Amino acid sequence: MSESNRERIIVSVGGSLIVPDQIDTTFLKHFRALILEKVAEGFSFYIITGGGKLARNWRDAAVEINAKTTTDDLDWIGIAATRLNAELLRATFADADIPEVIHNTSLRTDSNASILLAGGVRPGNSSDWAAVEAAKAVGAKKLINLSNIDYVYTADPRTNPDATKIEKTSWADFRKLIPSEWNPGLSSPFDPIAAKEAEILGLEVAVINGAKLKEFSNYLDGKPFTGTIIS
Repeated sequence: MSESNRERIIVSVGGSLIVPDQIDTTFLKHFRALILEKVAEGFSFYIITGGGKLARNWRDAAVEINAKTTTDDLDWIGIAATRLNAELLRATFADADIPEVIHNTSLRTDSNASILLAGGVRPGNSSDWAAVEAAKAVGAKKLINLSNIDYVYTADPRTNPDATKIEKTSWADFRKLIPSEWNPGLSSPFDPIAAKEAEILGLEVAVINGAKLKEFSNYLDGKPFTGTIIS
């Protein structure tokens, strides 16, 4: 398969996987190995990174110092954190000859590189939104959301014992489960604004636990996997 004919797969890597507390170098080593393995098999990726604990720590510090810190200020801190994580990932792929970290995923890219990287883009939007915009810009049909959960649930299983896992759902039904608005630090399986855009695009999103990269591999290979499909 030539570089130009590869289907671009969007991968949104939750910051909780990259920086759950400290940088998780074990996860990053395994993730790097899997991505390079799949590139050798003919896959092409556009990877978007979240901010994780790095973003939360810096945002919390700003609010502690000045309670009048604006939402835009907090967003820019989060964006900087996502881009730093993207730069970290780019460094781990240094021998793969990939371009600079992209700062605007809404723009079409003609790059034939097998791996592209980006973080957050602008205030008012999350890295999930950046990932959906990337899918729109390159014509991708699939987006994999690697997070720290096995499935999307009907409610938060940590607080609701009646919560049940969802293996497949529509965007309309999924959006009933999450808040209608997004704000910095929101904990949701997928950003509500990004969900609206993904529904319009007819995008298929697979929510998979990034700690179980074999499930990620299974999804790419069209095999049964543990996770949730939203389409």
